[in-house]
Amino acid sequence: MSLASEFKEFAMKGNVVDMAVGIIIGAAFGKIVASLVNAIVMPALGWVIGGVDFSDLSLTLGTNTATGEPVAIQYGQFVQALVDFLIVAFAIFMALKGINRLKKPPEPAAPPAPPREEVLLTEIRDLLRQR
Repeated sequence: MSLASEFKEFAMKGNVVDMAVGIIIGAAFGKIVASLVNAIVMPALGWVIGGVDFSDLSLTLGTNTATGEPVAIQYGQFVQALVDFLIVAFAIFMALKGINRLKKPPEPAAPPAPPREEVLLTEIRDLLRQR
């Protein structure tokens, strides 16, 4: 089997295609959530806290001697990314919870029929008991 045919077989498996679709939808969903957080959640949260803009929060360590620009740890962007993550994680949790609720539990399988020899032996036993 050639490398190309092996790759084609791998790429066309159902779970690989499903994973690719999931990644594409996840990327689009991530953009929607980022927009929701940046445009609605974070400004509202900043207003409730007292007018704080989280994306501007930073801790200045000093200035760069070569350029004269301040060296800062911008933890506000981290807080914003953390809120993004929490919203995405909660949305995925709720979606999976809904999907699991829709799934029906598998019905128990009927026990397999006994082998023919066992059926015959059971019949013989029953006949002997009747005598």
